[in-house]
Amino acid sequence: MTRRNYSADFKLQVVHEVLETGNNAVVARKHDINANMLARWVRQYKANHEVTASRGKPNQMTKEEQQKIMQEYTEISTENEQLKKLLGEKDLEIAILRDLVKKKNPHLLTNWK
Repeated sequence: MTRRNYSADFKLQVVHEVLETGNNAVVARKHDINANMLARWVRQYKANHEVTASRGKPNQMTKEEQQKIMQEYTEISTENEQLKKLLGEKDLEIAILRDLVKKKNPHLLTNWK
């Protein structure tokens, strides 16, 4: 059996669900988590008001890290949009060239698709 890693956001969501319902076992079965582990997460949350990720990293990010991630996200999304446009243009060009070949050489129509 492999060890699963849970993000701090997921742990926090499940802990809030346990605190709302008041029943560890039901929430543990719902999310396929061991009830003892879920109880440990709840104790940790009650003691520190935070839940750490499975690798021991805290759930807090500095403003600089958030800004860097947002900047990278905007750069990647603009690059993605440019690549989508380029791909669309290439697909259109291929369709036009295929149409021209079919019109000039109808005997190739049966062999090429």
